[in-house]
Amino acid sequence: MKAFGFLSFGHYANVPGSVTRTAGEMLHQTIELAQGADEIGVNGAYVRVHHFARQAASPMPLLSAMAATTKRVEVGTGVIDMRYENPLYFAEEAAALDWIADGRIALGVSRGSPETALRGYEAFGYRDTEDVERGGVLARDKFDQFLEAIEGAGVVQGDPRMVGEGRYLPIEPRTATLRDHIWWGSGSRATAEETGRKGLNLMSSTLVTEATGQPFHELQREQIDLFRAAYKEAGHTGSPRVSVSRSVFPLVSDQDRAYFGLRSEENHDQVGVIDGFRSTFGKTYAAEPDVLISQLLQDEAVMAADTLMLTIPNQLGPEYNLHVLQAFAEHVAPALGWQPNTEGPVHGDPV
Repeated sequence: MKAFGFLSFGHYANVPGSVTRTAGEMLHQTIELAQGADEIGVNGAYVRVHHFARQAASPMPLLSAMAATTKRVEVGTGVIDMRYENPLYFAEEAAALDWIADGRIALGVSRGSPETALRGYEAFGYRDTEDVERGGVLARDKFDQFLEAIEGAGVVQGDPRMVGEGRYLPIEPRTATLRDHIWWGSGSRATAEETGRKGLNLMSSTLVTEATGQPFHELQREQIDLFRAAYKEAGHTGSPRVSVSRSVFPLVSDQDRAYFGLRSEENHDQVGVIDGFRSTFGKTYAAEPDVLISQLLQDEAVMAADTLMLTIPNQLGPEYNLHVLQAFAEHVAPALGWQPNTEGPVHGDPV
């Protein structure tokens, strides 16, 4: 592990105990949190994307504001649901964000997570006739269009009266390195390998669609190894990034113990069914810093990845969440190999 950031689900609701009652409060607090994280030396500020829910949904305006008001922190998503996206418009937005952020972006995309809406992407005007229940084919086809567009392919025939005969026009704006900042959110061995073959970065999910009896971190480490092997076998020669996410809470104050002390006793993974697949979910780490260091050093996936995303309870507000990030940065991260954002951008390991 070289880097860590926060991953916010962007929850908001007018309920007791929440300091994030409205969408406006959630957006402003996320920007504030990114600014504070930047000053601490945190490497990344990432947001989840969920439609038809009281959560963050339209990431590009939020990421643009985060990028424009910070200096070093990487901003990104975990993940954008391609079923809902117009791939060419998304390509334009992504390039614009890349320019605003000076390359400090990590755009995680995928088919998306299970949602409250039934085929909600159809309400956005998109239909997947081959995979009606899950929209996987639709997501992959759109993603392929997106990749071609950001690589400069001509996507529409030009008007010969304006540009001459036989010209096909690419999207604008574009950046030369945008593809290097695209991640695929993977929850299975097959998608991890496909991500490697495409030469993308790997954003390993908060779950794996397997339940073999192995610990979550071992299953996830196997995915990472398969990804890197496929990346190399496909002939790619870069240094792809890999991230994993965990709920990690250093218990350094009475408030921490009140919020998360009981979680320290729940030291086990969970198994359940999601999207029809029997799946393994990672446990929450909540303990004194020295215990956390020992536990995380034994987490094979955390140590194999270059970036750890800490899922945060955003409705507890920026002040408390910055305390969590500061405690992790001060008491835990250095022992895991952390390099603060003042040391420059994060790089993956050569394959």
